[in-house]
Amino acid sequence: MKHDLLIFDLDGTISDPREGIVRSFNFALSQHHLPELAETEIAAHIGPPLDQTFIALTHNQDPAFIASLVEKYRERYAEVGYAENTLYAGIKDTLTELHSRQVRMGICTSKRADFARQILALFGLEAMFEFVSGGDIGIEKWQQLETLKNQFTISQHAIMIGDRAVDLTAAHKNGLQAAGVLWGYGSQDELDHEQPAYLFEQPSQLLRLIAG
Repeated sequence: MKHDLLIFDLDGTISDPREGIVRSFNFALSQHHLPELAETEIAAHIGPPLDQTFIALTHNQDPAFIASLVEKYRERYAEVGYAENTLYAGIKDTLTELHSRQVRMGICTSKRADFARQILALFGLEAMFEFVSGGDIGIEKWQQLETLKNQFTISQHAIMIGDRAVDLTAAHKNGLQAAGVLWGYGSQDELDHEQPAYLFEQPSQLLRLIAG
Protein backbone atom coordinates (compact mmCIF):
# COMPACT_ATOMS: atom_id res chain seq x y z
CA MET A 1 0.00 0.00 0.00
CA LYS A 2 1.11 3.54 -0.72
CA HIS A 3 -0.42 4.88 2.51
CA ASP A 4 -1.15 3.18 5.82
CA LEU A 5 -4.22 5.31 6.61
CA LEU A 6 -6.57 7.54 4.63
CA ILE A 7 -7.78 10.65 6.48
CA PHE A 8 -10.95 12.14 5.02
CA ASP A 9 -12.42 15.59 5.38
CA LEU A 10 -16.21 15.35 5.68
CA ASP A 11 -18.01 18.40 4.23
CA GLY A 12 -17.38 18.67 0.50
CA THR A 13 -15.47 15.39 0.41
CA ILE A 14 -17.80 12.66 1.65
CA SER A 15 -21.09 14.54 1.85
CA ASP A 16 -22.58 17.70 0.42
CA PRO A 17 -23.78 19.78 3.39
CA ARG A 18 -24.88 22.84 1.43
CA GLU A 19 -28.57 22.94 2.38
CA GLY A 20 -28.09 22.43 6.11
CA ILE A 21 -25.13 24.78 6.37
CA VAL A 22 -26.72 27.59 4.36
CA ARG A 23 -29.99 27.41 6.31
CA SER A 24 -28.17 27.28 9.64
CA PHE A 25 -25.96 30.23 8.75
CA ASN A 26 -28.97 32.29 7.75
CA PHE A 27 -30.81 31.24 10.90
CA ALA A 28 -27.91 32.52 13.00
CA LEU A 29 -27.75 35.78 11.05
CA SER A 30 -31.51 36.36 11.33
CA GLN A 31 -31.42 35.68 15.07
CA HIS A 32 -28.92 38.55 15.32
CA HIS A 33 -31.08 40.86 13.18
CA LEU A 34 -28.71 40.63 10.23
CA PRO A 35 -29.86 40.16 6.63
CA GLU A 36 -29.81 36.64 5.27
CA LEU A 37 -27.25 35.96 2.55
CA ALA A 38 -27.46 34.28 -0.83
CA GLU A 39 -26.80 30.55 -0.92
CA THR A 40 -23.86 31.00 -3.28
CA GLU A 41 -22.17 33.50 -0.97
CA ILE A 42 -22.36 31.17 2.01
CA ALA A 43 -21.47 28.06 0.00
CA ALA A 44 -18.20 29.66 -1.09
CA HIS A 45 -17.10 29.50 2.55
CA ILE A 46 -17.98 25.86 3.26
CA GLY A 47 -14.95 24.08 4.69
CA PRO A 48 -13.05 26.37 7.07
CA PRO A 49 -14.01 26.64 10.78
CA LEU A 50 -17.32 28.32 11.62
CA ASP A 51 -15.81 31.29 13.44
CA GLN A 52 -13.60 32.16 10.47
CA THR A 53 -16.59 31.96 8.14
CA PHE A 54 -18.78 34.19 10.30
CA ILE A 55 -15.96 36.74 10.49
CA ALA A 56 -15.66 36.68 6.70
CA LEU A 57 -19.41 36.98 6.15
CA THR A 58 -20.14 39.67 8.75
CA HIS A 59 -16.82 41.58 8.68
CA ASN A 60 -17.01 41.58 12.47
CA GLN A 61 -14.21 40.13 14.62
CA ASP A 62 -15.72 40.67 18.06
CA PRO A 63 -15.18 37.30 19.82
CA ALA A 64 -18.39 37.43 21.85
CA PHE A 65 -20.49 38.30 18.80
CA ILE A 66 -18.92 35.56 16.70
CA ALA A 67 -19.37 33.03 19.52
CA SER A 68 -23.05 33.96 19.74
CA LEU A 69 -23.49 33.45 15.99
CA VAL A 70 -21.81 30.05 16.22
CA GLU A 71 -24.09 29.09 19.11
CA LYS A 72 -27.23 29.92 17.13
CA TYR A 73 -25.88 28.14 14.06
CA ARG A 74 -25.28 25.00 16.09
CA GLU A 75 -28.70 25.26 17.71
CA ARG A 76 -30.40 24.76 14.34
CA TYR A 77 -27.73 22.45 12.95
CA ALA A 78 -28.06 20.05 15.89
CA GLU A 79 -31.84 19.89 15.47
CA VAL A 80 -32.20 19.54 11.72
CA GLY A 81 -29.24 20.93 9.76
CA TYR A 82 -27.03 17.88 10.04
CA ALA A 83 -29.70 15.79 8.29
CA GLU A 84 -30.00 18.25 5.37
CA ASN A 85 -27.08 16.49 3.80
CA THR A 86 -26.47 14.20 0.82
CA LEU A 87 -23.68 11.81 -0.10
CA TYR A 88 -21.73 12.52 -3.26
CA ALA A 89 -22.44 10.04 -6.04
CA GLY A 90 -20.08 7.09 -5.85
CA ILE A 91 -18.53 7.93 -2.48
CA LYS A 92 -20.32 5.23 -0.47
CA ASP A 93 -19.37 2.55 -3.00
CA THR A 94 -15.74 3.68 -2.85
CA LEU A 95 -15.65 3.79 0.94
CA THR A 96 -17.28 0.35 1.08
CA GLU A 97 -14.65 -1.02 -1.30
CA LEU A 98 -11.82 0.48 0.75
CA HIS A 99 -13.32 -0.91 3.94
CA SER A 100 -13.73 -4.35 2.37
CA ARG A 101 -10.01 -4.29 1.58
CA GLN A 102 -9.30 -3.51 5.25
CA VAL A 103 -7.93 -0.07 4.45
CA ARG A 104 -7.59 2.01 7.61
CA MET A 105 -9.59 5.25 7.44
CA GLY A 106 -10.30 8.21 9.70
CA ILE A 107 -12.10 11.55 9.65
CA CYS A 108 -10.58 14.98 10.28
CA THR A 109 -13.18 17.73 9.95
CA SER A 110 -13.55 21.31 11.12
CA LYS A 111 -17.09 20.30 12.11
CA ARG A 112 -17.65 19.39 15.76
CA ALA A 113 -17.04 15.67 16.28
CA ASP A 114 -20.53 14.87 17.57
CA PHE A 115 -22.10 16.43 14.46
CA ALA A 116 -19.70 14.52 12.24
CA ARG A 117 -20.62 11.24 13.90
CA GLN A 118 -24.33 12.00 13.46
CA ILE A 119 -23.79 12.51 9.73
CA LEU A 120 -21.72 9.36 9.34
CA ALA A 121 -24.36 7.39 11.25
CA LEU A 122 -27.09 8.89 9.08
CA PHE A 123 -25.48 7.28 6.03
CA GLY A 124 -24.34 4.07 7.73
CA LEU A 125 -20.67 4.95 7.42
CA GLU A 126 -19.49 5.39 11.02
CA ALA A 127 -18.14 1.85 11.46
CA MET A 128 -15.78 2.32 8.50
CA PHE A 129 -13.64 4.90 10.32
CA GLU A 130 -11.19 4.30 13.15
CA PHE A 131 -11.53 7.81 14.55
CA VAL A 132 -13.38 11.09 14.10
CA SER A 133 -11.33 14.22 14.81
CA GLY A 134 -13.65 17.22 15.08
CA GLY A 135 -12.84 20.90 15.34
CA ASP A 136 -14.08 23.72 17.50
CA ILE A 137 -13.66 27.46 17.84
CA GLY A 138 -10.00 28.41 17.84
CA ILE A 139 -8.79 25.02 16.66
CA GLU A 140 -7.23 24.82 13.19
CA LYS A 141 -7.25 21.65 11.11
CA TRP A 142 -3.45 21.50 11.11
CA GLN A 143 -3.63 21.40 14.90
CA GLN A 144 -6.06 18.49 14.75
CA LEU A 145 -3.64 16.56 12.56
CA GLU A 146 -0.75 17.51 14.84
CA THR A 147 -2.66 16.10 17.81
CA LEU A 148 -3.38 12.88 15.92
CA LYS A 149 0.34 12.57 15.18
CA ASN A 150 1.36 13.29 18.76
CA GLN A 151 -1.09 10.67 20.00
CA PHE A 152 0.35 8.17 17.48
CA THR A 153 -3.11 7.78 15.95
CA ILE A 154 -1.61 8.54 12.53
CA SER A 155 1.90 8.19 11.10
CA GLN A 156 3.87 10.06 8.46
CA HIS A 157 2.53 7.58 5.92
CA ALA A 158 -1.09 8.75 6.31
CA ILE A 159 -2.62 10.99 3.66
CA MET A 160 -5.17 13.79 4.07
CA ILE A 161 -8.01 13.91 1.53
CA GLY A 162 -10.13 17.03 1.13
CA ASP A 163 -11.80 19.55 -1.15
CA ARG A 164 -10.40 22.83 0.21
CA ALA A 165 -6.96 24.40 0.53
CA VAL A 166 -7.24 24.21 4.32
CA ASP A 167 -7.19 20.41 4.11
CA LEU A 168 -4.05 20.37 2.00
CA THR A 169 -2.14 23.00 3.96
CA ALA A 170 -3.01 21.20 7.22
CA ALA A 171 -1.44 18.03 5.82
CA HIS A 172 1.66 19.75 4.48
CA LYS A 173 2.23 21.60 7.75
CA ASN A 174 2.43 18.19 9.42
CA GLY A 175 4.67 16.62 6.81
CA LEU A 176 1.88 14.52 5.31
CA GLN A 177 0.94 14.05 1.69
CA ALA A 178 -2.43 15.41 0.57
CA ALA A 179 -5.02 14.56 -2.08
CA GLY A 180 -7.45 17.13 -3.43
CA VAL A 181 -10.94 16.23 -4.66
CA LEU A 182 -12.76 18.29 -7.26
CA TRP A 183 -16.37 17.32 -6.51
CA GLY A 184 -16.54 19.56 -3.43
CA TYR A 185 -16.28 23.30 -2.86
CA GLY A 186 -12.68 24.10 -3.74
CA SER A 187 -11.81 25.08 -7.30
CA GLN A 188 -9.02 23.40 -9.24
CA ASP A 189 -6.97 26.62 -9.01
CA GLU A 190 -7.37 26.65 -5.22
CA LEU A 191 -6.23 23.05 -4.92
CA ASP A 192 -3.47 23.25 -7.55
CA HIS A 193 -1.96 26.17 -5.67
CA GLU A 194 -1.31 23.88 -2.69
CA GLN A 195 0.43 21.27 -4.87
CA PRO A 196 -1.32 18.11 -3.68
CA ALA A 197 0.28 14.75 -4.42
CA TYR A 198 -2.99 13.71 -6.09
CA LEU A 199 -5.99 15.49 -7.58
CA PHE A 200 -9.12 13.41 -8.17
CA GLU A 201 -12.19 14.16 -10.27
CA GLN A 202 -14.43 11.34 -9.02
CA PRO A 203 -14.59 9.16 -5.90
CA SER A 204 -13.65 5.89 -7.62
CA GLN A 205 -10.20 7.37 -8.31
CA LEU A 206 -9.49 7.28 -4.57
CA LEU A 207 -8.71 3.57 -5.01
CA ARG A 208 -5.46 4.66 -6.64
CA LEU A 209 -4.22 5.61 -3.17
CA ILE A 210 -3.92 1.95 -2.22
CA ALA A 211 -2.71 0.57 -5.55
CA GLY A 212 0.80 -0.75 -5.96
